[in-house]
Amino acid sequence: MESFTPIASLIGGILIGISSALLLMFNGRIAGISGITGALIEPSTGAGERGWRIAFVLGLVVTGFIAAIVSPTAFESTIDRSTVAIVLAGLAVGFGTRTGSGCTSGHGVCGLGRLSGRSLAAVLTFITTGAITVFVVRTVFGGSV
Repeated sequence: MESFTPIASLIGGILIGISSALLLMFNGRIAGISGITGALIEPSTGAGERGWRIAFVLGLVVTGFIAAIVSPTAFESTIDRSTVAIVLAGLAVGFGTRTGSGCTSGHGVCGLGRLSGRSLAAVLTFITTGAITVFVVRTVFGGSV
């Protein structure tokens, strides 16, 4: 672990929890990023639904840009994987979120907080699949994928 930041992580986790609770309280919606974003590209999503979803996604993007300006070193990273591997990983994540009816934000943050058995199964599947993927990439492919 290169940058262990327990205080910043705790504050971030609390803010995510409060934000998702407020969205549920005031909109009756789960803060699942894939579901919120996915509904934006569906033609059947009405204007009332579309407005808060756009605001939510813009809030994520704008906050990311502001954070990158305030602390550019926090976003420095080196990805030592091929473009093909990155594209395949992105497609696999997209397939997984559609198959699992949600992502880590919806199931992990909101679903577990509501004691959802379906979300527990999804999160355990995410974690297990991720661990197996890391093992296979590092040991079978020697980390060179």
